[in-house]
Amino acid sequence: MRKIIFGILTLALLQACSSKVKNTTDSVKKYPAFDIQNMDTTIKPGDDFFDYANGTWLKNNPIPADKNSRSTFDELFERNRHDIKEIIEEAAASKDAQPGSITQKIGLFFNSGMDSISLDKEGVTPLNPFFEKIESIRTVADVQSVGAYFQTYGISPFFAIFSNQDAKNSTSVIAGCFQTGIGLPERDYYFNNDGPTRKIREEYLKHLAKMFELLKDKPEVAEKNAQTIMKMETQLAKASFTNVENQDPQKTYNKVTIDELKKMSPNMDWQSYLTQIGYPEITSINIYQPIFLKELSNMMKSVPVEDWKTFLRWQLINSTAAYLSDDFVKQNFDFYNKTLSGQEKMEPRWKLVLDVTSYSLGEAIGQLYVTKYFPPIAKQKMTDLVMNLKKSLKARIENLTWMGPETKLEAVAKLEKMGVKVGYPDKWRDYSGLEVSAQPYILNVLNSQAFEFKYSMNKIGKPVDRNEWGMTPQTVNAYYNPNRNEIVFPAGILQPPFFNMDADDAVNYGAIGMVIGHEMTHGFDNQGRQYDKDGNLRDWWTKDDAKAFQDHTNMLVDQYNHYEVLDSTFVNGKLTLGENIADLGGATVAYNAYLLSLQGKETPKPIDGFTDFQRFFLSYAQIWRTNMRDKELRKRVKTDEHSPAKIRINGVVYNMPEFYEAFPDIKPGDKLYRTPDQRPVIW
Repeated sequence: MRKIIFGILTLALLQACSSKVKNTTDSVKKYPAFDIQNMDTTIKPGDDFFDYANGTWLKNNPIPADKNSRSTFDELFERNRHDIKEIIEEAAASKDAQPGSITQKIGLFFNSGMDSISLDKEGVTPLNPFFEKIESIRTVADVQSVGAYFQTYGISPFFAIFSNQDAKNSTSVIAGCFQTGIGLPERDYYFNNDGPTRKIREEYLKHLAKMFELLKDKPEVAEKNAQTIMKMETQLAKASFTNVENQDPQKTYNKVTIDELKKMSPNMDWQSYLTQIGYPEITSINIYQPIFLKELSNMMKSVPVEDWKTFLRWQLINSTAAYLSDDFVKQNFDFYNKTLSGQEKMEPRWKLVLDVTSYSLGEAIGQLYVTKYFPPIAKQKMTDLVMNLKKSLKARIENLTWMGPETKLEAVAKLEKMGVKVGYPDKWRDYSGLEVSAQPYILNVLNSQAFEFKYSMNKIGKPVDRNEWGMTPQTVNAYYNPNRNEIVFPAGILQPPFFNMDADDAVNYGAIGMVIGHEMTHGFDNQGRQYDKDGNLRDWWTKDDAKAFQDHTNMLVDQYNHYEVLDSTFVNGKLTLGENIADLGGATVAYNAYLLSLQGKETPKPIDGFTDFQRFFLSYAQIWRTNMRDKELRKRVKTDEHSPAKIRINGVVYNMPEFYEAFPDIKPGDKLYRTPDQRPVIW
């Protein structure tokens, strides 16, 4: 879910930036509201609406060799990259930036990543202190000590420790512990026996061996080490929660005291570990996957220390390969991008380094980004849209036939208290504590990860800062946070085709309106509905209403389970349920919000031969246009909670009676026509 202009980046400019961002629409390039040239009108809208709306675009936009997909999100992401490039290159070229200034830090970070000659000379030398610690290991206690040292640099060999809101006391921040330790995308990659998955395991073993060879292990030693890693990771994977289990907020809420944690995982010295990561005062922690920590504890006793040393070497190099010399970068790309996703060619170096720089100095760059590219009028118009969508969802809730009055009162209260953030934070982060210098790139990356680790952990035991954002302003995305009961729309996504200030309302409601509705209804999906208006994990539903909700969502699970996206590869209806609910609810709420916006106005005239209601659905379909490589699609189906793009359109519109009203020629007998009793009504 990005743009370009010239300007001078100086320390004075940065210090002048505040939450009162100033901009003009002069810097905003104009884009067509809706391009009918993207359509394929030889296809009947009742047979495949996704291809009807996007068919010509799909034919004319093949996937570039350095991408695994091409989509609206990819196009906007690339646009944003070029905008951010302007900001970063100005900093990188600055000769008079003050020491320690943001300008200097941005420039040093980016330049260290672009210095490929030095990177190739250095190889893994900058990581020698980490390898020396591994080599000094003699006992299991040493294994855990090195693991703790890695954790402080954002490398999580056994599990990730971080801060999060207490799901049952949303005003406080507690520690959390989440399973890690595996190198394949998801646990089932270690166990599924279909042909493509078996092939990936074979290629993973080869990749492991090649990486150890790059660490100067002899081929026979590298092969043995690869087998060791596969065995240990398979053991950890077996004890890991599935993606579906990790979506269950009740199952992943297991708050324990440190004494209880010691009993759960007795072969881990937890007090020593917490002391070594710098937070001995932690007294309780939420364990997302208890069975994983129990198995890890068993392995601390059963796995030889030498195998743990091999494991830690792999964890270190797998976490850092993308920031090292060219041989490591290429081997890392060959497996994780080419083998897993089908990407044929690596992206230019500047794009990869830019992404890391933008993430590592996120809000500092975001502050400059919104100054250039996000006019205040866009923020106001977006805020107005959100308010209209809230009115629409409230009306939908109040008129639901399957929900009783008691639950409706709670639902409306939750909606009315739902927070809204648009564009950028009111208060910017302070990066003065982040050390960036003309040192090797990997050390700047690790310093950034250490900075983020401390930033997260220092929140534990403190009240929740509700002004904080979970995404940077330049991010092309949006989110709903159930713990805070808030929806957030960064400036990065508030651009065409998602949000176009020059478009007719029908187009904007079909695009960004649907995104707003989508995020709102996440508060009422199978997961979000379990949190109350204050963000606490609390059951506020009557039993009858909870059952009715379950019955309606079961229809969606069954519907999506039957979508075959590749040969013998089907959508996982349970994994994608929350997103499918939000897609259907978002489109429905956005459509009704558009209807509300028409009250007291003249009926809009057709544009390009399409009525406003048709343009609503066409706009919705076009924001998800995507071409994707089969390997990437197969991986996404296994790991992504979102349905594939085509299903996100066809799975929704044929469930909406409003769609059939907008396109009255769609009749029974058309390929994707769904009878009224096949159409679930949720929101």
